[in-house]
Amino acid sequence: MKEINCLDVIQTTTEHLQNGGVFLTVAGERPNTMTIGWGGIGCVWGKPVFMVMVRPQRHTYGLIQAAGEFTVSVPTKNPLKAELAFAGTKSGRDLDKFDGHGLTAVPALTVKAPIVAECGLHFECRTLLTQAMTPDRMDPVLISSVYNAGDFHTMFFGEILKCYTTD
Repeated sequence: MKEINCLDVIQTTTEHLQNGGVFLTVAGERPNTMTIGWGGIGCVWGKPVFMVMVRPQRHTYGLIQAAGEFTVSVPTKNPLKAELAFAGTKSGRDLDKFDGHGLTAVPALTVKAPIVAECGLHFECRTLLTQAMTPDRMDPVLISSVYNAGDFHTMFFGEILKCYTTD
């Protein structure tokens, strides 16, 4: 494990978000991970922040609300395409995504949410702000193209407490 500056891996992380996704993982009665393709890293309130979006209908939503923290794991050496597809299409309500599906939950360094062992880049985050997206503040083109079912995301702004590579 080597700790790194989270701002140095913005481009790598963004490329993975745009091309297959990354794993957002939360603790709970059993840990759960899901694939996200939307998010970002930056500086907010003078802190390094990872912003992730989760729809309230998702199992992860209640877990992240309750825990107040999460991890993001980026597959760097192995693209994990099948695992990302699986984690993005199956619900943790129905099954344990870490049981026999090619993913291993291992303890993070500072938060209760685990990291995904098969990934090489990890962010450990503590939620600073939860903000629901609302149609009254959104571009109508986005509403009709992405939210025509009215299933708006909630944004979670997480202070990046640790960023490291395990490659």
